[in-house]
Amino acid sequence: MREKRKLLLVSPMLHQGGFERVCITTARLMEPYFDVTIVVFNSANIAYDVEGLHIIDLQLGVKKGKLLKLWNIVKRSRKLKRLKKEMKPDIVYSFGPSANMVNAFSKTGQEKVWLGLRNYTDMEEKVKISLFVRLADLIICCSKEIEKDLKNNYHFTKTATLYNLYDVEQIRKTADKKEPELLWKEAPGQKLRYLVSMGRDDDMKGFWHMLKVFSLVHARIPEARLILMGAGTFAHYKELAKGLHIEDSVCFAGMQKEPYHYLKKGEVYLLTSQNEGFPNALVEGMALGLAPVSVNCMTGPAEILLKDGDTSEFERQRERGEVPVIYGEYGILVPEMEKERNLDPSHISQEERNMADIVTALLTDQEQLARYQRAAVERAQIFTYEAYVEKFLELSGYIL
Repeated sequence: MREKRKLLLVSPMLHQGGFERVCITTARLMEPYFDVTIVVFNSANIAYDVEGLHIIDLQLGVKKGKLLKLWNIVKRSRKLKRLKKEMKPDIVYSFGPSANMVNAFSKTGQEKVWLGLRNYTDMEEKVKISLFVRLADLIICCSKEIEKDLKNNYHFTKTATLYNLYDVEQIRKTADKKEPELLWKEAPGQKLRYLVSMGRDDDMKGFWHMLKVFSLVHARIPEARLILMGAGTFAHYKELAKGLHIEDSVCFAGMQKEPYHYLKKGEVYLLTSQNEGFPNALVEGMALGLAPVSVNCMTGPAEILLKDGDTSEFERQRERGEVPVIYGEYGILVPEMEKERNLDPSHISQEERNMADIVTALLTDQEQLARYQRAAVERAQIFTYEAYVEKFLELSGYIL
């Protein structure tokens, strides 16, 4: 039996988050093919099951202040470089901006340096990207839009798109294990209509838009309820919900290590983010049969909900004076909304009104709703473990 090649995966930490989940899953999927080690900067508060995985903690957690942060990058890079020289890995694949910096700066020339761009906001840091294209052997993108930007704006061609991965069957099994703790009980003859979303308490997620959209939906469909999961206090949004008079119809469920039992209650998944890389929660909702209604943020939603990813129809609709909306093969796409947080409950934008109209129409058209729920499940099957493993091994030059 031939000796396995060595694969180092680098993540700042393993808290709950999109790229952290991909890192852990990659480690488990690649164990049959590689000698896998995960390197973290701080192993405190690990939120994932890491039993049986080989993890090395550099013990260099987050520092506050610009100078301390810069010095921390230097220390992390030195420590990782020593580790690379000692372990002699074949591939070092990093997840997230800080891990990418350290992986690039610690390059020894003996290993293949793979840098993972997991969010479109990474592309806005032009100095970092210019550094990455000089030092990376391969840049892994989570969407084709990010890969296209690297090629067009940086003339860097050593790229690949590796979509995030999902165990759809396991998601369904986990969802069925228990029921969520909700604020509401259905009265005899009553059927509550659940809309669901997930994401941390961050302006990037655009939750003020979501609450305003939901308030309009709820005014027309009083049985509608919103379940919002994610880490953080959501203090601003709880106040906004009160100002919109929907506080009794919104459940702020907090961070859920296993969110699927909440997700399964939904009929529609809402996404109002300003930026994404590849929205994991959207696909997880689709896997459980939620019809998706999403803004066309950078990046991911268009590639997930449209067969060809082409959103040029928005511009043609605007020129014709029509409400811009694309009824895609796998979900409904609306244009991006204002990026500046607005917590004034009396200010409802036209874009929010349009999205509310679309969601209301979807909830009142059972045939269309059922069609999009079926299409969502079908689409989620594309982002499987098998497809991810096949692409990863192809990029690594692994010969089966």
